[in-house]
Amino acid sequence: MGRSSGSIDYVLLLIVGVIILFGLVMLLSASSPSGYANFADSYYLVKHQVIFGLIPGVSLLLVFSSIPYGFWRRHAWNLLIISIALLVLVFIPGLSAGIGSAHSWISVGGVFSLQPSEIVKLTFLFYLCAWLAGRDRHSVRNVHTGLVPFLLVLGMITLLMVMQPDVGTMAVIASMSLVVYFVAGAPITYVFGLLAAGFGSLALLISFAPYRAARLTTFLHPELDPQGIGYHINQALLAIGSGGFFGLGYGHSRQKFQYLPEVSGDSIFAIIGEEMGFVIAVLIIVLFLFFFWRVLKIANETTDAFAKYTVVGIGAWITIQAFVNIASMVALMPMTGIPLPFISYGGTSLAISMAAIGVVLNVSRSNSAT
Repeated sequence: MGRSSGSIDYVLLLIVGVIILFGLVMLLSASSPSGYANFADSYYLVKHQVIFGLIPGVSLLLVFSSIPYGFWRRHAWNLLIISIALLVLVFIPGLSAGIGSAHSWISVGGVFSLQPSEIVKLTFLFYLCAWLAGRDRHSVRNVHTGLVPFLLVLGMITLLMVMQPDVGTMAVIASMSLVVYFVAGAPITYVFGLLAAGFGSLALLISFAPYRAARLTTFLHPELDPQGIGYHINQALLAIGSGGFFGLGYGHSRQKFQYLPEVSGDSIFAIIGEEMGFVIAVLIIVLFLFFFWRVLKIANETTDAFAKYTVVGIGAWITIQAFVNIASMVALMPMTGIPLPFISYGGTSLAISMAAIGVVLNVSRSNSAT
């Protein structure tokens, strides 16, 4: 199981490499004004991304592509414990680092910050896939042996994320888990039922938090209060709209000069649309679709249940997150605050995403060896 004697899927590696390289090029442009204003260095955020994201990410990709995927199945229970411990760490004084009431990061030696929820995407996925791979389809479809245990363990993880609060990442993990659960044999009625319950829970969370209600109001009526709650989405739409078909040209964004919030993070797609135009923006979407197709191809070629579920889960996680981010920038969904995979600024996100790709490459290597 998980032999490492074949060759990796170089097409997938090329797709991911192109997206990452493009992301660094766009980050260089988008982050230069804020880097200079906040750190007196226009290249600060790009250098930070390379040092704390790309270099660790390349290392993790190489290591994870070499570790037989069966290793993660054997240590699934330990990975669940690690997932819970990481999410608890953000509540410990002295380690917790956040903004206002949000506690989504931990500070490591005061030198850099780490977002545990990004790591949990992978560690929890390993546990979930190992658990599902240990059951036949009848057990997965059964309420007592499939649905209830699935809800209990997913509920524990999502509850810790709501407490941070990090609803955007929670939604990605829940969506990824539902996809894997369905592929493992869960009835479509369970999936739709859980989706309905999820939307109901989200509505409840919105009613308890005014800022979430404001995001929903902004999504439904972006023209309201353009200088207040509607500022972010209106500036994003202005950036994308002003780019036209072919963009204003690389480096020529106007919105990045302190107009559009989070230009290096979750708003970077708006800068892509402004500078590079509709054509390049659509090509990025096509690249993510091509990425998902390639991942599904690898999953379809493996006969090992754990490997199949893990690869599908990783593909769903990255693709869903990408489309949620993009949809929020074009007002098709409320703002979530989650990064665009491989492109947005965030060392933990980039490094863990590349580690996940390493796991997929290991499965592809095992497929080619059979």
